Amino acid sequence: MTGQAGPRSNADGVANAGTDVASSAFDHALESLRAGEPILVHDAADREGETDLIYHADAVTPDAVARLRNDAGGLVCVALGHDVAEAFDLPFYSEAIDHPATADHELGYDDRSSFSLTVNHRDTYTGITDEDRSTTIQALGEAAATPETTDFANEFRVPGHVHLLKGAPDLLAQREGHTELGLALADAADRSPAVVVCEMLDDDTGEALSPADARAYADRNGFAYLEGRDVLERLRDAARQ
Repeated sequence: MTGQAGPRSNADGVANAGTDVASSAFDHALESLRAGEPILVHDAADREGETDLIYHADAVTPDAVARLRNDAGGLVCVALGHDVAEAFDLPFYSEAIDHPATADHELGYDDRSSFSLTVNHRDTYTGITDEDRSTTIQALGEAAATPETTDFANEFRVPGHVHLLKGAPDLLAQREGHTELGLALADAADRSPAVVVCEMLDDDTGEALSPADARAYADRNGFAYLEGRDVLERLRDAARQ
């Protein structure tokens, strides 16, 4: 028959189906961050090759801290947007410490580390309990929303048990780590620039949890799972519109 399109090729169908799945996962991730639920993000096989469990900082209750240390198992860090970190006068750790061990880094996966200082909220005791870390992390989320009214040194003390990460000034245009991926997703979800990231580790091997196992964990718990490349593609598409 004339005037009708023929059947779509299988290759196009697979590509479009993959795009639809990635788009649905992206939207699910934004909805989750807005609702205070965790998401999973795998950066890239040729980068760290790790999947991080990510929350918006405001949503990190003691139960969330327990999930981060039990289900993820890596280092619990709070990533702050570059402008927020600057407002709080937070340096990169390697620039703040005068020690020869901070020189000549060869990370392999990036040009530099995002680590800044470690902090506890002044209302905590040791700072390491689930309750204490939740207090510190939620306070960081609140401070990031209104940095101009926050007296950082009056509210937090250094050193502490929550590791801070300082995002790149132009986020994903400069660096494609979990720090920037998490902050970019928070921005897309209209949340303040403060997210918790924690690497997911494999209990059997001690290595990074494989993407397949991380995705299976996400599916079991109804969490969004994203590949870093899908985040980059979706945000770039949005920027072009």
